[in-house]
Amino acid sequence: MMRRVLLFVFELVVVAGLLVIAARLLFPLPDISARAPEVALPANSDSRLGQFMTEGEAAHPGLTGIAPLADGTDALASRMALIDAAEVSLDVLYYNWHDDISGILLLDALDRAAKRGVRVRILLDDNGVPGLDPYIAALNADPNFRIRLFNPATLRRPKMLGYTYDFMRMNRRMHNKSLIADGAAAILGGRNIGDEYFEIGETFYKDMDALAVGAIVPQAADVFDQYWNSASTFEAETVIAGPGDRAGFDARVAVVRASDTGLTVLNNVQSSVTRHLQRGLALEWTTVQLVADDPAKGQGIARDDQLMIMRLGEILGDVETRLDLVSAYFIPGKIGAAYFNILARAGKQVNILTNAMNTTDVLLVHSGYSKYRREMLEAGVRLYEFKLRGEIAQESEMQLKPLGLSGASLQAKTFAVDGKRVFIGSFNFDPRSARLNCEMGFLIDSPSMARAISAGFDGPLAKVSYRPELSADGNLVWQETETSGKVTTWQREPGTSWFKQIALAVVGALPVEWAL
Repeated sequence: MMRRVLLFVFELVVVAGLLVIAARLLFPLPDISARAPEVALPANSDSRLGQFMTEGEAAHPGLTGIAPLADGTDALASRMALIDAAEVSLDVLYYNWHDDISGILLLDALDRAAKRGVRVRILLDDNGVPGLDPYIAALNADPNFRIRLFNPATLRRPKMLGYTYDFMRMNRRMHNKSLIADGAAAILGGRNIGDEYFEIGETFYKDMDALAVGAIVPQAADVFDQYWNSASTFEAETVIAGPGDRAGFDARVAVVRASDTGLTVLNNVQSSVTRHLQRGLALEWTTVQLVADDPAKGQGIARDDQLMIMRLGEILGDVETRLDLVSAYFIPGKIGAAYFNILARAGKQVNILTNAMNTTDVLLVHSGYSKYRREMLEAGVRLYEFKLRGEIAQESEMQLKPLGLSGASLQAKTFAVDGKRVFIGSFNFDPRSARLNCEMGFLIDSPSMARAISAGFDGPLAKVSYRPELSADGNLVWQETETSGKVTTWQREPGTSWFKQIALAVVGALPVEWAL
C-alpha cells in the first residue's frame, strides 16, 4: 500500500514538473541579451530645476536639500508640480500604480511631458499595475514615453497563473519608490501611486516622502539606471501585445479631470515643489545617505553585501540612547528580535510601532510579529500597536503626523536614531523586505525630523495605540488610554476572538515566515 502511495506521489511530481516546463516554453520571457544599457540625463543649468540644483550645490557643497512631505495632498500636488516643471527628463520608479484619480492624473501629466519633448522613463512592478495594460501599451507607443515592467507575468490573463510555473521569480517584487525630474530634483519615500496614499477618499494611509535636491539626486538616478538596465526588467512592448487603447485612456483622463475630486486636486497648486520654485520654501541642507538593494535581488542571486538590510546597519552605526521605529508590517525575525533585545537590555530606549490585530490588513504578518512580542517585552522593548481609528485631539494629531498617523491606517516605514538621524523609504521591517522584495530609502541627518518622530512616542501615541505589557504574574496584557485619560487593561488581545487567537498560533507555527 505504501509503495503505491509513493508511486502515485512520484507520478504527480513528474506530471507537475512537465506542466511547469511546458508552461515556460509556451510563455517564455523575452530575450534582452542584446539590449544596450541606458543612463540618466545629468542635471544642467539650462533647465529651471537644474539651475536651482546648481545654485543649491554651490551654496551647500556635498549636501542635500530636504523638505519632508508628510501630508498626502502635498505629496500628490508636489509630484504633479515636479512633472510639470520638467524640461529634459523624468525617471519614475514605483511598486503600485492604480487606475484611480491620482494614478490617472499623474499618467496624464507624464503623457503631457512626453508630448512637449521630455524623455519619460517609467519602471513599474508588474504586480502593482492590475488592469493598466491597455493604457501602458498606448502610452508606451510615444517615442518619448517608455515603460518597462519588473519581473512581469508572461501570461497576462489571468496574471496570477504565472506563479504556478514561475513562482520563485514572480515572488520577488520591486517595492521601490522614486520620481526624478531633469536629474535635479527628486521625491523619494514610502508612498505608492493611488488615492489611498494621497488622502483622497474616506479610507487612506498616512506615509512619508521627501522632496530632495543636491547630492542625493545623482545617486537616486544611478539606482534608477541599475534597475532600468537589470535582467529582471523588460520593455512593455515585449510583454503586452497590441497597440493599447489610446482613445480609452484619453476618455478616462477627461472623466477624471472633470470630476469633483479631480478638479480639487488640479486646483491645489500650493505644493512644496511650487513653493520651492517660487523660492518660498526653505530646504534643510544636510547629509543624506541613500541605501538600496542591488537589482540582482530580483533574480534571487544577490550576495549579502548587496542587500540593503546589511548596509543599513553599517550606516546607522551604534545606537547611543534610543531607537524609534515605525513599520506597518513588522516581523523582526530571530536576528532582528535579538538586536532589539540587546539594545534594550543595554539600557537603550527602544520604541516600536506597528499595526494592531484589528488594523492590520495581513493576518499572516501579524502572526509573524506576535511570535516575538513576549521576548521583546521581557527585554524591555516598548511596543505600540496602532488601534482602529478614533477621535484624536488636534494637538495630538499635529504631533503624530511624522509617524504617519492622523486618524488613518498605519502605512509609514520610518525610524529615528538618538534624536539625530531619520530613515524614510520603502523598507518594512519584515523578511519579505529583507530578503525578497527590492527596497530603497535614505538616511537623513536631521535632529528636527528625528525629534518630531520621537515626540510622538513620548506622548500622544498612547491615545491611539494599545500597549502590550507583561503583568506582575507574567501574563500578556494590553493597556489602552482613552481620550478621557482613562486606562483600560485588556486581558486578551483587542480585536481578536478565541478562534482568531487559535488561528494566529497555528499560522505562527507554520514555516512560512521567510515569505511574509
